[in-house]
Amino acid sequence: MDLSLIRLEARRLGFDAIGFAKARHLDEHARHLESWLSEGRHGTMRWMENHFDMRVDPRRLVPGAKSVISLLLSYNQPDLRASDIAAIDIPRISLYAQGDDYHSVMRAKMEALFAHIKEQVGDIDGRVFVDSAPVLDKAWAAEAGLGWIGKNANLLNRKLGSFFFIGEIISDLDLEPDPPATDHCGSCTRCIDACPTDAIYESRKVDAAKCISYLTIELREAIPSEYHAAMGNWMYGCDICQDVCPWNRKAAPGSEPTLMARLALRDRGLTFWEELSPETYRELFEGSAVKRTKFAGLARNVAVISPSISRTTLPDPSRP
Repeated sequence: MDLSLIRLEARRLGFDAIGFAKARHLDEHARHLESWLSEGRHGTMRWMENHFDMRVDPRRLVPGAKSVISLLLSYNQPDLRASDIAAIDIPRISLYAQGDDYHSVMRAKMEALFAHIKEQVGDIDGRVFVDSAPVLDKAWAAEAGLGWIGKNANLLNRKLGSFFFIGEIISDLDLEPDPPATDHCGSCTRCIDACPTDAIYESRKVDAAKCISYLTIELREAIPSEYHAAMGNWMYGCDICQDVCPWNRKAAPGSEPTLMARLALRDRGLTFWEELSPETYRELFEGSAVKRTKFAGLARNVAVISPSISRTTLPDPSRP
């Protein structure tokens, strides 16, 4: 199939970038993952130990797979990342979770693209993945030339920065691969230097058990007291290592409206979050990725960061 037709349809559907790679065993990434897991850097995320063979070889996940199509969808909103906004003394939610749940947004677009490909080439086998199976999405995006793995272990793209979602279509369609991208981090260590919990213990290696995103989202137990002060005002996720990255300074803004921040979440003061009821929580985060941490988890996070935040009364952004 003419790859230009796939690229054209991907753009029409709203994707910001698309790349192609040969389905194969990821030798280097397999060694990295095995070492990372053996050192216990994944914290309590025991599920990451499962299906190791599938994680490093998509042909075990999708029998007969020949190609991996990687797609990027930006959620970048520079106006919400400006220093004068980010410095406001209010609880913060990671930018990726302020809009609709990316899983459903991405999956709908990717299934439409896969259906289009089938219409062009006939019956093919394959599956669509959006952070929903043992797939090394950043590794495959790098293989497909969509960027390189930065020192904060995120995928970096010269035009898009790193505020984007990644998805894959793994199929038995044999497609010409794109060349991998080159590394453009150079000697920069801003992400490493800026991490308040020292989670980036080595270039391109992150100790999940120390990461604020892990502590506020994945960890189901009490957050260790030694990290409370370092969490600052992050009540769900953390964008610090991305905010300081030079490649995000001039990154193009996202254009998918459903991924843009919900007005009802803007500039809510500490008192609002401390008094949040389960009912209001469900209303605010219906169809949102924040539901992953559940009400109890969010309340725990707010209680942890509250000593560092003032109780300034702010206007209700959802009211005219």
